[in-house]
Amino acid sequence: MGFVRLSEQQLREDPEYQLRNFRRTKDFLVAIDTDGCITDNMNGKQMLIFHPHFMEFYNLWDIESYFREVAEYYNLFSVHRGCNRFIAVQLTLKALESREDVKKVMEEKKVKLPDVKMVDDFIEYVKKNKLGLGNPSLEKYINEEKPKFFPLYKLLGWSEAVNRTFPHISAKIPPFENFKPALELMAQHADIVVVSQTPYEDLADYWERNGIADYVTTIAGQEMGTKAHHIEVAKKVGGYADDEVLMIGDASGDLKAVKSNGGLFYPVIPEKEEESWIRFKEESFEVFLKKEYSGEYEKKLIDEFNSMLPEVPPWEEPNYDHVESYRKRQELRKSLYERFNPEGRLLIL
Repeated sequence: MGFVRLSEQQLREDPEYQLRNFRRTKDFLVAIDTDGCITDNMNGKQMLIFHPHFMEFYNLWDIESYFREVAEYYNLFSVHRGCNRFIAVQLTLKALESREDVKKVMEEKKVKLPDVKMVDDFIEYVKKNKLGLGNPSLEKYINEEKPKFFPLYKLLGWSEAVNRTFPHISAKIPPFENFKPALELMAQHADIVVVSQTPYEDLADYWERNGIADYVTTIAGQEMGTKAHHIEVAKKVGGYADDEVLMIGDASGDLKAVKSNGGLFYPVIPEKEEESWIRFKEESFEVFLKKEYSGEYEKKLIDEFNSMLPEVPPWEEPNYDHVESYRKRQELRKSLYERFNPEGRLLIL
């Protein structure tokens, strides 16, 4: 039986229903991320949607180059790649607050950052109450804890605006050419679960629109908790052994999620995604099925993956130059705006 979409009521009242009722039908379990893993929409999602919306909501356009540089580092070009949107906001605001060069520009331009404490408090509330880090939890937090704290409504408004923009930009980017053949092969031998920190509705829309939803049994988004939790529940319910569980992802968080559950990791290397899917189909999946994946084979892939995701941000490197750092991704930003939002606002240095 293929994927059956949750109703709006189920998503609101019991988002983990399908995850808890997952049933094993194959010998193996494969968990797959979506953004940046099966589709080349990570850069577009962040550069065209997340970041400009945030600058618009909080009037930060006068520090655009600094904001984009920091936000892109945490969301795309570091070990934090693929983290939850609210975690990314938390990291970005704290980094901007700590930089003397940013403080100087903000003082000159009379720019004020939103208070990161409200994000800290919301994240703490979610952890304490074991909730998914998404809009439903933010609504619940506002209603139960802070109904008169207006800045939180703006944070929710930003997140909702991001979601509303997806269908017009990010969702139009097709899956990688070599992904579907690999998916068809996987489905013959493994139960497939989508695990992501993207909202459920966006995930379900994308997989259904591109004709690939029937290959998976369950889609788990940010409303169902962390990726580690998604894998934990599916693995436990299905009774899979450690070497029968594989996570396919493009971010360090994907690696940590499966390793916290004793499973194996296959990296889709950023900027080498098509090659990664070819290697998976022609070699790596067979190694996994033979239960020869753990050890030296996996280590080699993970070492290659880790080399692409730095832990130290550019502004902490010796001889850092902000303009040079911003220009490093300038052609990428320009090409995305030209393709998907030619009327959009973008600073060119």
